[in-house]
Amino acid sequence: MDSTQEFSQKRVWVTGAGQGIGYTTALAFVKAGAEVVGFDKHFGEGDYPFRTELLDITDAKAVREICQRLLSECDELDVLVNGAGILRMGATDELSDDDWHDCLAVNAGGAFNMFRYTLPVFRRQKRGAIVSIASNAAHVPRIGMSAYCASKAALRSLCLSVGLEMAPYGVRCNLVSPGSTDTPMQRGMWTNATGEQKTIAGFPEQFKLGIPLGKIGKPQDVADAVLFMASDRAGHITMQDIVIDGGATLSA
Repeated sequence: MDSTQEFSQKRVWVTGAGQGIGYTTALAFVKAGAEVVGFDKHFGEGDYPFRTELLDITDAKAVREICQRLLSECDELDVLVNGAGILRMGATDELSDDDWHDCLAVNAGGAFNMFRYTLPVFRRQKRGAIVSIASNAAHVPRIGMSAYCASKAALRSLCLSVGLEMAPYGVRCNLVSPGSTDTPMQRGMWTNATGEQKTIAGFPEQFKLGIPLGKIGKPQDVADAVLFMASDRAGHITMQDIVIDGGATLSA
């Protein structure tokens, strides 16, 4: 889609913007003319074409302080993208306390922390769009991914509830749920050069039957959906969750 300057003069915040889908999404908004602030715990050494802010979104105090500082500079916000996420894998009874708590704290708690200090702005403005990046793992069970599945399902439910709360104010809240996507997180799950093809083919012994479109998703696939859901073209869409996984959920 051609989104050139579609977000001109719009103020956009993106968490998890240091790499992967979050970075690609932040970059897409920049290319569409937005003024972007990206948040992450770590940023690489290269130059980023958007403002970067170091932030641990699980730290409620830090989130409050940075939101208050940025909103004191400009008290308007057009788009919030909750893109930060982590993955912890293992059989449920073998997960550590940290694995469980970290997944919930980042994947769901981080969005909650951002909501506490941005929803009042959206409510006052009576406009704005929120798009959160969940996962198809919020829709289907996965062996060895119980903490991740639970945390993304919690994020999904949280965002749908926020969407219902904010609808009377004209604020839209939607989700996109990627499946296997070519990111550092995904590549970290592959143990050798055949990992990508095995993921596409599926793992029947794990009740994971592959990707019907026959390819791994790209971060840009997700970013394009985020931009659409944040745009005026999706002006009558709220409380929806677009699954972007090449059909994998249908074959689960």
